[in-house]
Amino acid sequence: MNQYYLTDQGKVREHNEDIGGVFYNKDNQQLSVVADGMGGHKAGDVASQMVIDYLSEKWKESTFLMTKEETEKWLSHSIQEVNQQVYRYAQENVDYAGMGTTVVAVLFAADFISVAHIGDSRCYLYHNQALRQVTEDHSLVNELVRTGQLSKEDAEYHPRKNVLLKALGTDEEIIPDVNTEEWYLSDRLLICSDGLSNKVTDKELEDFLEKDITLEEISQQLVDLANERGGEDNITVVLSEHDESVEGDLS
Repeated sequence: MNQYYLTDQGKVREHNEDIGGVFYNKDNQQLSVVADGMGGHKAGDVASQMVIDYLSEKWKESTFLMTKEETEKWLSHSIQEVNQQVYRYAQENVDYAGMGTTVVAVLFAADFISVAHIGDSRCYLYHNQALRQVTEDHSLVNELVRTGQLSKEDAEYHPRKNVLLKALGTDEEIIPDVNTEEWYLSDRLLICSDGLSNKVTDKELEDFLEKDITLEEISQQLVDLANERGGEDNITVVLSEHDESVEGDLS
């Protein structure tokens, strides 16, 4: 499987509170993660870094996961565990009170992917020349859209667009949304922070993922476009493509 990770500070922020990456366990299975931190000065950096450090280290020590039930359980339990760590750290250190982070994490198998998320960082699946958003934002505006109080078009310009209803580390107990999708040869998967999704439409994302160029080129072009449109936020992308190199058959 081909994968590429890219993060960019953007044009306005003084530092990058986003972080992500691609990680491997003992049996060479892949885990991709994006975390978008938030909080007071530097606190967002700490929260997102804690999530990446914990998930990557735990995954490194994990062995082959055989079933969809195993991958979903691993994601849910691991994210709940690191949530408690971030929450306790914020409670015990006044400088980091109220810090938190989004997270979207994907485990890859030969014929399926399991996706877990909290917040408004997103996962998109490109299959059969069509793009579909796999995750649903845990945001105030998305809840208004879901309940019919706001149109999707108006949501794009709502003044409280960035208000989250769920974030990792802000409550002692939290359960991520976890679901599993089929994963076919030539499919592409994009996970990203809202620094990208707020600047590039779904149709534009679909057009980029259709391109017959490298994942690195697509990722850089997406980041460049977000920056051209203001770059007010940090921008992070992990782009994956299914090919014959996926380890094992986990069906």
